[in-house]
Amino acid sequence: MPPEEPGASGLLDEVSGAERALAEAAARDRPDADGEAFFDAVIAADQKIEPRDAMPEAYRKTLVRQIAQHAHSEIIGMQPEGNWISRAPSLERKAILLSKVQDEAGHGLYLYAAAETLGVDRKDMYAQLLSGRQKYSSIFNYPTLTWADVGAIGWLVDGAAIVNQVPLCRCSYGPYARAMIRVCKEESFHQRQGFQSLYVLARGTTKQREMAQDAVNRYWYPSLAMFGPPDSDSTHSEQSMEWKIKRYTNDELRQRFVDMTVQQAGVLGLDLPDPDLAWNEERGHYDFTQPDYGELFDVIKGNGPCNRKRMEHRRRAAEDGEWVAQAAREYARKQAERTAVSV
Repeated sequence: MPPEEPGASGLLDEVSGAERALAEAAARDRPDADGEAFFDAVIAADQKIEPRDAMPEAYRKTLVRQIAQHAHSEIIGMQPEGNWISRAPSLERKAILLSKVQDEAGHGLYLYAAAETLGVDRKDMYAQLLSGRQKYSSIFNYPTLTWADVGAIGWLVDGAAIVNQVPLCRCSYGPYARAMIRVCKEESFHQRQGFQSLYVLARGTTKQREMAQDAVNRYWYPSLAMFGPPDSDSTHSEQSMEWKIKRYTNDELRQRFVDMTVQQAGVLGLDLPDPDLAWNEERGHYDFTQPDYGELFDVIKGNGPCNRKRMEHRRRAAEDGEWVAQAAREYARKQAERTAVSV
């Protein structure tokens, strides 16, 4: 009597250790039902789904949406800080900021590459960004009015990004998780750079300290909104956590960020603009005022202070840079022809 085909429990054993490669090869040759069992087994074993593994279409689409939004955010996020490179107060600050903006471009490239492993084309994702069909983080639709805003972005915005992104290093999709390891290492430098910049301003002249405090006042609540809507209104969190794309809910991450940032604000000597911010002994966390989620959704819909400006700049950059893309494509074509002739 022939052996039974392994179900989910058998596949769960297969995906551990050295036999994972065999399970991957077998899953590609099995009916869809067994492919689903393999996917479920990998998720249950807390291992990584790889590009050639069987996966539900909804899982793939969720990852495409999330990774594309993340990549777009890195690229659009270059604008508010890039605006200050030529106006930074010293050559050292210029070099630091230039390096940071360059890092953000690299993060976008890592993430676009990760999304492409899911069968989508980078050009298509970019076209959807330019058309408004794909989004980017709402935080980058706020203006950078003073030099202190660059420090506030580093401390608060990158700090919130780290809290949100470190768990993604354990994301169930391998290429995304691996890209996030490097991204998070670099973001930690960005956060410390922003903290150090505000630290210097907070100990400078009265005007410099006021400028630093004003930047924190304006960026605090938009930074809290970066974690998304409250759990009760989140349409993707529950399923993403079942698939282990996410590890924590929006509200859990927001609370973690607040608890961390209050301590850092004390070191800076700056105030967080929330009169109700207070330690709750019973909960073991800080109580805080929630951000205006109505404003968050309004900004996502395109009605933030800088939505139109950001997209106009990105579309203009795409048009102005088209000749470079054409030249690169032509060069690649000629290289491919030469390689074919030599072979």
